[in-house]
Amino acid sequence: MKLAVFDCDGTLVDSQANIIRAMHDSFGRMGFPDPDPHAVRRVVGLSLVEAMQALLPDAEPDLHVRLADDYKLAFQRLRADRRLDVEPMFDGVKDLLLELEADGWLLAVATGKSDRGLALCLTHHGILEHFISLQTADRHPSKPDPSMLLACLADAGVDKGAAFIIGDTSFDMGMGVAAGVTAIGVDWGYHDAHELLASGARSVAMDAAHLKALLHG
Repeated sequence: MKLAVFDCDGTLVDSQANIIRAMHDSFGRMGFPDPDPHAVRRVVGLSLVEAMQALLPDAEPDLHVRLADDYKLAFQRLRADRRLDVEPMFDGVKDLLLELEADGWLLAVATGKSDRGLALCLTHHGILEHFISLQTADRHPSKPDPSMLLACLADAGVDKGAAFIIGDTSFDMGMGVAAGVTAIGVDWGYHDAHELLASGARSVAMDAAHLKALLHG
């Protein structure tokens, strides 16, 4: 039995437009200028307080917490105003999930999203029921701490030598290294391939078909 643990934002779905929009909404309410979109993409995958620390390193810790809390509310505000885009799945990824499951793999998610945000995303794409474990920033320290990944292993009953973490950021790769799990990067997300390799990726997939070959290799 093998386990494939996927990151969500930047790996399963392209959520950058909504993330940037919510960041702008929160920063504006707090009286700050809009953060640079490139800087926002760089922190995708971190838990919210850590992301705010990276975006505003000179701010007081209580402001980081307030911004993180308001960012969660921003998604609710934007959703209520119908100002959120559909977060599309990347090409070929849904088919890959179904193929892996048909081949006997167990599937899981380890993400910086909230429980609510992840459930909404996976339900929208009709893939929620395919995952045996869903681990989020609501219940774990920020990546690259291995807590989320270790919880996935425990839920699946799979040894770390039979598991893979698939993600688009150096945080995902670092989490894999910390947990002793093979890390595979994807080139369609928010960090460059050379960063993924430098952070511990065994290899980097160029597309979903390439990822399937790497997992079966």
